[in-house]
Amino acid sequence: MFNWFNFKAATLLSIFFCTGIVNASPIVRIDGSSTVYPITEAVAEDFQIAKRGRVRVTVGISGSGGGFRKFCRDEIDIVNASRPITKLEREACRSTGVEYIEMPIALDALTVVVNPRNTWSKTITIEELKKFWEPSAQGTINNWDQVNPSWPDKRVKLFGPGADSGTFEYFTEAVVGRAKSSRGDFTASEDDNVLVQGVSSDMYALGFFGFAYYIENSSKIKAVAIDNGNGGVLPSAETVKDGSYQPLSRPVFIYVNAKSTNRPEIQEFVTFFMKNANALVSEVKYFPLSDNVYNLNLENMSTKKLGTVFEGESEVGVDLDEVMKHDAHL
Repeated sequence: MFNWFNFKAATLLSIFFCTGIVNASPIVRIDGSSTVYPITEAVAEDFQIAKRGRVRVTVGISGSGGGFRKFCRDEIDIVNASRPITKLEREACRSTGVEYIEMPIALDALTVVVNPRNTWSKTITIEELKKFWEPSAQGTINNWDQVNPSWPDKRVKLFGPGADSGTFEYFTEAVVGRAKSSRGDFTASEDDNVLVQGVSSDMYALGFFGFAYYIENSSKIKAVAIDNGNGGVLPSAETVKDGSYQPLSRPVFIYVNAKSTNRPEIQEFVTFFMKNANALVSEVKYFPLSDNVYNLNLENMSTKKLGTVFEGESEVGVDLDEVMKHDAHL
């Protein structure tokens, strides 16, 4: 079967090696969230093909927290982030003189998943998720039936992103009520493919990660409907856009080093990103934002609107078109 991503990768290799300008090309350096990685990687591949090897783009995966540490040390041009920059990260950037432009790029539906052989938990409430994941659950909540008596008396195996992940921070904020407030005895990984493998191989597993990784592996795992008080809702383009998939739909971001935007390759890459975001975000199974938001991102780069319009933490159920009108703060 034809694989578009493999085709683009092969095209890139042909461009780089046939032109012989791998080492001479200016480089756009990106790192951070594994959740945002598929979007940025898709943009990077198309951008490099369009530039015919005249610009290289490298995209790493170290989690939102790991990416921000590199970003605030001025080691990369752009950080992928699955949640807004935190107060501590803002302070770290201030201490090194790194200024930045905040750009929402897509919506993601954080997806709770189980093994396909799980027949008992087609729907799960936020309160039930909290009982599994809150810090006090460690050592006390071990089996499924301890959360819901109708579920089996079997040990639950939990899988989730690591502490450096913005997805972990958002999930704990939305479910437990406080970012990074979680039990510690679960299998954690910054690589979402590891989490997919864990859930797909254990009948009694429960995990969470971004929607794109669920869709990519939907033959191996099963999404659970989230009941936030109005009945179970499954993640989809429709339920994210109409606001019914709450509180686990959230915006994801890139942050661009303001100094880097003085380089033409950075301006070209970000412009290409925003002009093509709608199609490429959809291509990798995320949910695009309004054209207004992408245009505002470009306007903010042009006018050097520095800082964040968020208050250092994830905001559940945020209206991006509205919040982007707020003043930004470094």
